[in-house]
Amino acid sequence: MSSFRVTLLRYINLLWTYLARGFRYAGQAVQAGWAHPRVAAARARALSWAKQHPRRLALISLAGLVWLCCLPGTLFQDPVSTVLLDRKGTFLGARIAADGQWRFPALDTVPARFAQCLITFEDKRFYYHPGIDPVALVRAISQNIRGRDVISGGSTITMQVIRLARKGKARTIWEKLVEMFLATRLDAGWRKADILALYASHAPFGGNVVGLEAAAWKYYGRSPDQLSWAEAATLAVLPNAPGLINPGKNRDLLLSKRNRLLSRLLADGTVDSTTYQTSLLEDLPGEPLALPSWAPHLLEQVHRDRPQGARQARVVSTLNASLQQRATEALTRYHTLLSQNGIDNMAAVIAEVGTGDVVAYVGNAPCESAGQGCEVDIIQAPRSTGSILKPFLYAAMLDNGELLPDMLWPDIPSYYAGFTPANYDRTYSGAIPAHQALARSLNVPIVRMLQYHGIPRFYGQLKRLGMTTLFRPADDYGLTLVLGGAEGTLWEVAGMYAGMMRTAAFFQTYNGRYDPAAFRPLNYLQRRSTGPLKGFEAMRRLVRQSPISASAAWLTLDAMIRVNRPEAESNWEYFNSSARIAWKTGTSFGFRDAWAVGCTPRYVVAVWAGNADGEGRPGLIGTAAAAPLMFELFSLLGNSREWVPMPFDEMTRVPVCRQSGHLAAAICPDPDSVWIPLAGQKTTSCPYHRLIHLDPTGTYQVNSHCETPDNMRHSAYFVLPPAQEAYYRDRNPDYLPVPPYRNDCLQEVGNRLLSMDLIYPKQHTRVYIPTKLDGTQSQVVFEAAHRNTEAIIFWHLDEQYMGQTSGQHQLAFRPTPGVHTLTLVDQQGEVLVREFEVFLKDN
Repeated sequence: MSSFRVTLLRYINLLWTYLARGFRYAGQAVQAGWAHPRVAAARARALSWAKQHPRRLALISLAGLVWLCCLPGTLFQDPVSTVLLDRKGTFLGARIAADGQWRFPALDTVPARFAQCLITFEDKRFYYHPGIDPVALVRAISQNIRGRDVISGGSTITMQVIRLARKGKARTIWEKLVEMFLATRLDAGWRKADILALYASHAPFGGNVVGLEAAAWKYYGRSPDQLSWAEAATLAVLPNAPGLINPGKNRDLLLSKRNRLLSRLLADGTVDSTTYQTSLLEDLPGEPLALPSWAPHLLEQVHRDRPQGARQARVVSTLNASLQQRATEALTRYHTLLSQNGIDNMAAVIAEVGTGDVVAYVGNAPCESAGQGCEVDIIQAPRSTGSILKPFLYAAMLDNGELLPDMLWPDIPSYYAGFTPANYDRTYSGAIPAHQALARSLNVPIVRMLQYHGIPRFYGQLKRLGMTTLFRPADDYGLTLVLGGAEGTLWEVAGMYAGMMRTAAFFQTYNGRYDPAAFRPLNYLQRRSTGPLKGFEAMRRLVRQSPISASAAWLTLDAMIRVNRPEAESNWEYFNSSARIAWKTGTSFGFRDAWAVGCTPRYVVAVWAGNADGEGRPGLIGTAAAAPLMFELFSLLGNSREWVPMPFDEMTRVPVCRQSGHLAAAICPDPDSVWIPLAGQKTTSCPYHRLIHLDPTGTYQVNSHCETPDNMRHSAYFVLPPAQEAYYRDRNPDYLPVPPYRNDCLQEVGNRLLSMDLIYPKQHTRVYIPTKLDGTQSQVVFEAAHRNTEAIIFWHLDEQYMGQTSGQHQLAFRPTPGVHTLTLVDQQGEVLVREFEVFLKDN
């Protein structure tokens, strides 16, 4: 609605109010005796005058209408500072107004001390006059005539409000008359308390400080309602002569004016003698102070989010001022240590799981020098995600019946077109349970999971969970999507983890249903805060499906609890006071980004460390650079060991193979009974246990061509593929390899297990060989695995003998560009043939 229409409606409403009041008074007059002779005579005289002087009546009516409509709808339209408050109204920081003034949004009320000081100093009959004070005007005129100069203006506080609103007007007699006319109208339509608030919000307090609230923070570092009598008196006299606040100038005059005001307060009984004496001892303010700045990056975010042209800029956030300060101090302390390694930036966000409300927002660490990127709000900046997205792949595969928590996944050197993932420590386990792969953040098995699950499916899942930074097609990211090939923000990642915890935590509260907004962005505005659904709203909005089911969320969080904590947190699980935290770290390629995100049923904490310009640094890894701060922030929240209950309605108890983690097959010895998601029943039964036929001694494998069935012993063996077995048996001494075939049984090879496997290159692999700076071709390292640790493998390339290996089967040579055939033969005569193609590429 336009300002003109607002003004017009306001005046129509005011006119109606006056008419209603007049009718009410008229009714009272009638009841008191409208027909009384004197009243009747007065009425007759008035009607007679109106008939005799119609022009005068019209002029008076016009003047009344002008007076009624003389004020604009909004007295002040100056730009104001953006002010950020915590959830309880505690001041966190402010941003200067567009015109370069520290002008806070208008106050609703004025603190009693300042109001009393102001009225005593400026307008002692403020509550009794109609906007102008005739006594003060007569006194001012008399003083000015005697002094032959403008000594006193006789202005009331109401007149000063009008003068402040009419900026730039010359101080003439005509302007004074206009102010008086407008002041009577303001006094008639506004409450006295509102007029005081207008004055306190727009009066000048020296320099670029406008308004009481800005002055209180700039000169005393506290809010107006915390001012002492001496401080309130100082600020009360300043608008009358704001230049007195300049340090080193007019200090004696300012002190004298303040003390005279204090003596008047003592004389009229407002303060006692003790307060008066102690107030006289208080110093005047010095240089203007820097405003508190506990959440500068959130303040900038709030300012950017304000609608264009919006004037209301007092924003109540969801932050907790005390926690915000302690989180900032903790981050600053850790940043000091990291900066010694050239790591200049750090950020952290803490939010409540149930509501999604942010309680601490530290967008970046303070900088010691320019050029360190401290102005960048890292929380909102897209950064390489490293391994921080792995839990969401794990949960998606649980929901799709593609894995069980203890199911083995290959952990061996793996090669894909143009991409070779490797574990952080460059070691391999051969095969590892899925939950351990997540807990240890192993890249190789997780990449195999993504290949099995499908890149487009995981890409779509991330978008459904709230990740908006995926701006390229899914295939452009490829398998690196789960290892940091995509960028995400700390804000969105924290919201995704909170959504997963929220899904599990409220499953029972919602009687097995889901909040469709469980995965939603975090919130920092108090007016947008929402808690768990209750009553009719819950019945109306809850649904039966979620992007992540409660069972998958619970099992994923359970796996994340088992993550080894940083060295400083060693043996944490043995202390009853330790909080149960599901957490995950991430490190981007080139040591550019270090992540740590953890959650409990109550809070989610997300931390990032690195350099805003993307410079990598040695040792910049999630567990070392980000996780320690994350755990300290959790310690600020209390060490609660509460945890979410298992969602039994979405789970079933089934027998699984103890060694493979798959659903137990008939030949699996001693299966274990575990809880799995309902979708997990679709997974395959154990593929690793095989029935092996042994000779009577149990020493060798046999078959029907070399041994009669009556003399065979049949035993179930846990058998991994050769490449996995080669690494697995080194870490699992109890692994029993399959006995070799007896010599007289080797002629029949159709039923025996392959003993060899080629780790690199796989069948029909494209091998890209870089060219050195001197133009020569680099070598390629080929690798194989054999079940027999003492086996010898003979290598042939295109039927040309290249050499033999034993123990560790690796051989390096330079194949020419084109298609080649690699043939491996062991001493038992087993043959393995693979084809691959070689391409040369320049560095």
